[in-house]
Amino acid sequence: MNHYETTIPAASHWSLRVRRGTQITLTDVTGGANVGMVFYNPENLLERYNAPDTLKGQHTFKLTKGHCLYSDMGRIFASIIEDSVGWHETVSGNSHASHVESKWGKRDYQNDRNDWMQNGQDAMLVEMAKYGLTQADLTANLNLFSKVEADAEGNMTLVEDNSAPGSQITLRFEMDTLVILHTCPHPLSKAQDYPRKPIELRLEKAAPVQDDDYCKNLRPENQRGFANNALYHFAMEA
Repeated sequence: MNHYETTIPAASHWSLRVRRGTQITLTDVTGGANVGMVFYNPENLLERYNAPDTLKGQHTFKLTKGHCLYSDMGRIFASIIEDSVGWHETVSGNSHASHVESKWGKRDYQNDRNDWMQNGQDAMLVEMAKYGLTQADLTANLNLFSKVEADAEGNMTLVEDNSAPGSQITLRFEMDTLVILHTCPHPLSKAQDYPRKPIELRLEKAAPVQDDDYCKNLRPENQRGFANNALYHFAMEA
């Protein structure tokens, strides 16, 4: 099998240990999707995605093509090698059960089955539990396909329809990574009805990283991140 494809329904969660040299392409099927995502090192679950280092190291507030996604040990989990959206955010966190109930009412799986309204926090915790991770291991997550803006007072607002139908983002994994994601609404969503936005996911082998790689050379910090990865893999393989 040279690739794998699946559709992740709305209000769902998914995880996989992704090997170095693999790429994941996510497609927003209907537009306006949100994908909450976090990364962990499967060899050392204490190492996980670090939003502050990812942003400040690359002098950015948004994420798009060329940006690398850093761990809290200065290594690069993944690089964004393609992106038709132009803005993904990593500061707003997950929706909680209280958010969903206050906006769209209370539903649960026992009574509503597949029409229930899952929240990002619980979806993430359910998937994390499969690997022995708990709420104490939660870290700031990516919200792919979502854009937020801040006003003069620092209040953040979700930009509606940031992602058009068919929009895609491709992540190339630079080290073995435990990927955990959900397709629950963004915590700042003001949609009248609970957003139900499915995602298509494609896994395939990535092309080898070359010396002139766009992500590697976008920032000097990224070159150091790739060097940290090289040392890590040298020690792992020695």
